[in-house]
Amino acid sequence: MSLEVYHTLHKTPVKGGFLYTKAGARGTQEPAYELLAGHLEPHGQTALDLNPGIGLVAHALRRQELTVQAIETSRASLRCLEASFGASVRVTRGLPWETEPHSADLVALVLPANRGTRYVELSLLGAARALRTGGRLWIAGSKDKGFEHYFKLAQEWLGYGVLVRREGAFRLAVLEKEKPAPDLPPVWQSFEWQFSGKTWHFYYLPGVFSGGHIDPGSAMLLRELPHDLGHVLDIGGGYGALSRPLVDRAQSLTLLEDDWASVLCARRNLGEQATVLHSDVDSALTPGQTFATIISNPPFHVGGLVVLETAIAFIEAAYARLERGGKFYLVANRFLPYEPLLEARFATVRTVAVNSHKVLVAYKLG
Repeated sequence: MSLEVYHTLHKTPVKGGFLYTKAGARGTQEPAYELLAGHLEPHGQTALDLNPGIGLVAHALRRQELTVQAIETSRASLRCLEASFGASVRVTRGLPWETEPHSADLVALVLPANRGTRYVELSLLGAARALRTGGRLWIAGSKDKGFEHYFKLAQEWLGYGVLVRREGAFRLAVLEKEKPAPDLPPVWQSFEWQFSGKTWHFYYLPGVFSGGHIDPGSAMLLRELPHDLGHVLDIGGGYGALSRPLVDRAQSLTLLEDDWASVLCARRNLGEQATVLHSDVDSALTPGQTFATIISNPPFHVGGLVVLETAIAFIEAAYARLERGGKFYLVANRFLPYEPLLEARFATVRTVAVNSHKVLVAYKLG
């Protein structure tokens, strides 16, 4: 997949119209979204979609003539939402627990179970706080990914709830807010990591990749990088695990990240030492902007699905954004077939380390 193809938005027919979709965006052909969009019922006048993806549920709410706000963290999904709805839906970049209290008559939530229990619980708390008394919360998710636990927790916070529908492993429920929602607890956490003779302190939010520890792949990659790196680009940099230990080894640091929660973490961890951009792969960079060194620990999931299209786009972006003579360092699980993809683009590709993960370096010559 070329970078141009990755960034292209495509019209997808849905009941009563169409939505824009693209590679890397959630909510396309995912059963929980289809279940919720197909069976929720209108209530009141204002609705909030707390995990919209490409907007299938928001579209269903809009067709029911509700005033809709969609709060999304992914830059790829935000691009689809903005193109699909224009001014007809209030599309907001934000976190699902940062809702305005008592602002909605209805909240819809596809449970983001792939982001961990704490993230889902805070999303439910955001929904409970956003609802007015008598408002309704619709949730959809899989019984294999904690739906029963989350349904019971929502009942504890809101009140009466009923299971509306079962389709295979997927469940749909609706609850009514009968009591005040709990206060929002502190959400920031931190940890320390010893590397290269220093102690690095990191802050993180629920739901970010490898929150609370440095994953083994990132640690491997850091150990293999040379000392002098020039201008560095970190594609998919998360909360800054790769970039922060490099602040003294880089002439400049730029970090790109699709997830808004991770962007907030990276900005807190790096401060003025790096430029941190909310970006769908390289979409936030200026045309022609290049770097001497590019590093990445690319994702291979969209939602809970193993999908390599975003990682492939990372490789394409790295080739486009490397200056001549530059190097692209990539770390990946050993089973992922990145070597042929790199060899199709770069003049030379080498494996520099193999353990639980593998570190590859690709050279852009000429």
